[in-house]
Amino acid sequence: MIDFKSVVLEDRELLTSFLWSADRQDNNLSFANLCCWQFLTCSSYAILRDQLVFRFCFPENRVVYTLPGGESAGKEVIRLLARQAKEEDIPLYLYGIVSDMQPQLEKEFPDVFEYRTDRDHFDYLYLRTDLADLRGKDFQTKRNHVNKFRKSYDFRYTPMTEEMIPDCLHMYDEWCEDRRCQEDEGLGYERQALIYGMQHFNRLGLTGGVIWVAGKIIAFTFGMPVNRNTFCIHAEKALAGYEGAYNTINQEFASRLPVQFKYLNREEDLGISGLRKAKLSYRPVCLLEKGVAICAEGTWDRLL
Repeated sequence: MIDFKSVVLEDRELLTSFLWSADRQDNNLSFANLCCWQFLTCSSYAILRDQLVFRFCFPENRVVYTLPGGESAGKEVIRLLARQAKEEDIPLYLYGIVSDMQPQLEKEFPDVFEYRTDRDHFDYLYLRTDLADLRGKDFQTKRNHVNKFRKSYDFRYTPMTEEMIPDCLHMYDEWCEDRRCQEDEGLGYERQALIYGMQHFNRLGLTGGVIWVAGKIIAFTFGMPVNRNTFCIHAEKALAGYEGAYNTINQEFASRLPVQFKYLNREEDLGISGLRKAKLSYRPVCLLEKGVAICAEGTWDRLL
């Protein structure tokens, strides 16, 4: 059996050394998400044939593994994972299959896997410069919201520091009370992940920004790189009653990120219609079509 180790804060340097140079842009491979959502996904990892592989366990008792990279090494590792699935008597799920991975997998293992995608879990990728500059006709409405906010409020933007976390959490309590987080399972999960992230802000390597009005935090955001050219936004919250606050924290934060980050990953919409409309309105350059490849019981031998 493969010895998978639970992801802990002390693994940050090791895991990011693999992820930083990879081409994967999946928000679930951000070190912060691996830690913050571990209570739900039981994220763990193993290094097999010099390849980093993650294992996730979801509430419906489904175990999934990330597809290892590299053709020859990847092929060997997939066989190891197939043996593990056979020993556990469960289907082999390879997670995070994007469009260019399927042909590679079919070339190595023809007619073995069934492929499925779920639109609700596609990641939204944007050009950082689009969100920072808001230029052109497509962003006219966003510019109007930002300009109105700037004219309406004497605000200041600051980078988020660990010392600001208590004030941010106080604001988040107000945000949650307004939306009755305790009555919504999804918001309850998000709350648990967000609070963990803010309580371990520096150890996770997060970067954030805050907007203040009259000495009070009314909006904040934070995230971290997924790889060398993609930064993932993990949280963005603003209080109701401050029109344009979301647009402004979005623009202010994007404009201050290092230019090496060509893309911003603003995660998935989970099938929530209002969230989907909002994410589409910012004109993503790509929807990262993540999926799974499934090798069902009885077909493991075709991989071995």
